[in-house]
Amino acid sequence: MTGALFRNAASDAARIFRSHRTGTTNPFGKLDPLPRGGDVRRLQSRPYFRTPQILGKAKETGVSPYSLVSGFCSASSSTSTATTASFAKAGFIGWYLGMVKSRPVFTKSVTSSLIYIAADLSSQTIPQASVESYDFVRTARMAGYGLLILGPTLHYWFNFMSRIFPKRDLITTFKKMAMGQTVYGPAMNVVFFSLNAALQGENGSEIVARLKRDLLPTMLNGVMYWPLCDFITFRFCPVHLQPLVSNSFSYLWTIYITYMASREKPTAITS
Repeated sequence: MTGALFRNAASDAARIFRSHRTGTTNPFGKLDPLPRGGDVRRLQSRPYFRTPQILGKAKETGVSPYSLVSGFCSASSSTSTATTASFAKAGFIGWYLGMVKSRPVFTKSVTSSLIYIAADLSSQTIPQASVESYDFVRTARMAGYGLLILGPTLHYWFNFMSRIFPKRDLITTFKKMAMGQTVYGPAMNVVFFSLNAALQGENGSEIVARLKRDLLPTMLNGVMYWPLCDFITFRFCPVHLQPLVSNSFSYLWTIYITYMASREKPTAITS
């Protein structure tokens, strides 16, 4: 048995000696970067073989390697989400959206008033001669209508539509559009023309005559303009932003309707 041990030791020593002799050396006395008989894995950079060691330690501690990767990804995702949220909260848009959620009626009423002011000034600018001045009393009437009537009613109207028609599919969108064209639109046109005429000092008969003259053409033109606007508003916009989108569409419409409301009295035309 002792002889066999010595023979095995001698063979191992000879094998090691031969492996060292087959390795090429460079002029600096170190092993060649590409040895012909050596193990290439010894030349790998340390970071490349640390990963199995890390995974092995993770297995020893009972932690899954996939949980480490998923934890890193979730941490990166949460950081990205927090960064995006911070950018969303910054600026005028973030401030406005916060006001819509915290004070919806007030914010939408002020927005409607500002749009009516801009639309009325634009309506006065289009036919205005250079010597004429702006009628700021008329602009104040439009601003008051947007602030006190249109803004609040838009808020409650869109909320009412979302309650009775909660879905946003195609059929439900057409139902909301039909309600707007047959109920809300005509009612608001009557209120607008009547209130504006009353604030100009017209009596009941003159208001009725104005409605007979201006209401039907206004509603017919509204049928050509508002269905597409209502479709976009009801179909693609969330409920809390629908008054803002509708007010944005109403800018061009308000230019037209303020012009119609500021026409001469029907009695002045017939006399």
